Amino acid sequence: MKKVIVITGGSDGLGKTLTESLSKENNVIILATNEEKLTNVANNNNCNYKVCDVSNYSLVEKSINEIIKKFGKIDVLINNAGLWIQEELDTNDSERINSVVDVNLLGVINCTKAVIPVMKQNCDGLIININSQAGINHKAERVVYNATKWGVTGFSKSLADEVAKYGIRVSNVMPGMMKTDMFNKMNIQKNMDNGVDTKEVARLIQFIIDTPSNVMIPEVGIKNINN
Repeated sequence: MKKVIVITGGSDGLGKTLTESLSKENNVIILATNEEKLTNVANNNNCNYKVCDVSNYSLVEKSINEIIKKFGKIDVLINNAGLWIQEELDTNDSERINSVVDVNLLGVINCTKAVIPVMKQNCDGLIININSQAGINHKAERVVYNATKWGVTGFSKSLADEVAKYGIRVSNVMPGMMKTDMFNKMNIQKNMDNGVDTKEVARLIQFIIDTPSNVMIPEVGIKNINN
């Protein structure tokens, strides 16, 4: 039976790769803010989409309710949307700081909050938070980014304890640097040769989804051995 899978940030990077991989055998719905990109990815993969800013709970709740009305359930939520920020804290733009915190952390909380009721009702569900190695490490000039990712780590661990009794599983996935356009979007020149191919991360996500519902993979990392 096809699973209903919601992917945030599904129009680009890892989200796009996940959409290409998972939509072949599942009902995939991608969320992002750029409708042009969403339409293109959705049309190429025969999946559904919702224009949605994950940092706005009202929009998230509306999108999730529409998905439930159409498909009757949500089996898997993949919290993938994320933004990058760099430089020393005092030189970071305050609006950019707010956006990064709102998307990277609040967005994860918002989307998760919105899907839990239907997962509780079905006594089943899987929430996969695409985190980062930055969620367990620390580095200068990345204090805001790392703070959001450490937040996702704490959120994932605590949530796993909270919802296990309802048959809901939570996985905290922590990739190292991936071969995406995230740095280019910020005009940051970075050698990506040792980055992880998004297809390899997608294979890991597929494995987690395919794992029996009585087995939880609470935390897993993936990185290039040369990085």
